[in-house]
Amino acid sequence: VTKFKMPVSLRSLLDMEASTEVLAESDFPVQSFKPKVQLPFERIPGQNPRKVEVERRRRLYLTFDIAELLANKGIDSNQLIPRHYDPDNMPPIEKTKDSVFPIYLPLKVFDNDEFDCRTPEEWISLGLEPGSSDRKPVPGKALLPTDDVLGHEDPKSQELIYKWIDVGVLDYDKETDLYLVHKSDKGLVRDEEGRPILNGGVTPKG
Repeated sequence: VTKFKMPVSLRSLLDMEASTEVLAESDFPVQSFKPKVQLPFERIPGQNPRKVEVERRRRLYLTFDIAELLANKGIDSNQLIPRHYDPDNMPPIEKTKDSVFPIYLPLKVFDNDEFDCRTPEEWISLGLEPGSSDRKPVPGKALLPTDDVLGHEDPKSQELIYKWIDVGVLDYDKETDLYLVHKSDKGLVRDEEGRPILNGGVTPKG
């Protein structure tokens, strides 16, 4: 029989074991991961508390993967981006399922925001933390080319492979209805010098 030995620092041991704090470094604000919940702040008898419902939905939404959801419907994400027409590399008719020519419709045909839970401005404002004047990126997914150089030079190149990639949403242009995004690396959205990108990438110098 051995005598029970107390650890030198019980406080540090408890903090290490029982902490719910997110230990991974991230450039995204904590509130940017919280879903919008239409529930009163005061609990109604028989209804889940607001905080519980927010946490449940947050965990549920984190399990969703858009690439997997599309693949389950038989949709190849790499085929969603229109490419240059190449008559020299047309597949034979017997190898095509429906048509020799792929059918592409502009995204705006399907882009309906009537049921969005937030406006673009509200999404961007999630990057603002209480007490801070700097606006951080907001986490998101974007269908982007894996080759950054060729992707910028010729986004419709036949050689490009498009995948759903984790990004930080930096800004929104109301006139073009487009978002400015930057690829994130394990929760980090940094510039070429390794500094966090704030305020949509706009520096004091412009």
